[in-house]
Amino acid sequence: MTDASAPAPRRPGEQALAALGLGAPDLSPADASPHTFPGGGRWRTEIPSCEGPEALAVVLKEASRLDVPIHRISQGSGIWMLTDAEITEMVEATGERDIELCLFTGPRGTWDIGGSTRTDSRGGGLRARGHDAVAGCVEDAVRATELGVKCLLVADEGVLWTLHRARAAGIIPADTTLKVSALIGPVNPAAYAVYERLGGDSINVPSDLTLDHLTEIRRVSGAPMDMYIEAPDDLGGYIRMYEVAELIRRGAPLYLKFGLSKAPGIYPYGHHLRDLTLSTAKERVRRGRLALDLLERHGAAGDMAPLGSRLPGELNRFDIGS
Repeated sequence: MTDASAPAPRRPGEQALAALGLGAPDLSPADASPHTFPGGGRWRTEIPSCEGPEALAVVLKEASRLDVPIHRISQGSGIWMLTDAEITEMVEATGERDIELCLFTGPRGTWDIGGSTRTDSRGGGLRARGHDAVAGCVEDAVRATELGVKCLLVADEGVLWTLHRARAAGIIPADTTLKVSALIGPVNPAAYAVYERLGGDSINVPSDLTLDHLTEIRRVSGAPMDMYIEAPDDLGGYIRMYEVAELIRRGAPLYLKFGLSKAPGIYPYGHHLRDLTLSTAKERVRRGRLALDLLERHGAAGDMAPLGSRLPGELNRFDIGS
């Protein structure tokens, strides 16, 4: 049902610019994504970089205060940086509110002994180097899912395929969702389709993709897309709040990720970073409120997926084989 009190959809500054003879061309229906989340809705929300139970409590309190709906909360330091008790506390807190909790798997390039990621070429990037790193990611995945975590964050194609095979084999629960990290996000439709087929249920694209790039991706894949509406500085520091409505129109089904620029890095998190982590967690929620306010002012806040929804729907996969 349409809310009769909601403002009519419009683009930022549309009426004023038209009155000055500077109106933009009409939007093309051909650019719009035809896809939605299962059960309806074209966008969900995510608060990233929630590095433990204390930061989670801050996020949940601030989200309640500012009336920010949350579908997913994710963590970046890694499962191995949390105790069983901490993971269980986070699982219970998010479960009470029907929010999906996503934790990062295993060792990755920046934190092992390989120096190539620190060269100008970036070497192998953030991927899992060698068998032991893949094994660590799998160990993390099994441990986290046994403790009730339902979403795993992955930054390596081999780990993604391995965990997809693991859930098909019943090693981890079949309803576990696999989220592809922004650290390896695809930048073209062919690559996006490959990540979907490798097992990605939610694929983070870099925040510097153009609107046309999103349309190109949506012509080949309906897999849920994640995008930082505000990206951390190490991912570019882009702030695209005024584009949110058009990002949804082009990129749906889309997770709106509320990151934070001009903030020091906090990975891997420890109590020595406590004050910074709690203050930035609170500010990420406020950034979410700002973006949602823009959507409401532009008459584009409709079509949010129901709170509590988390599954990606039917996706295309490579044949696992024997």
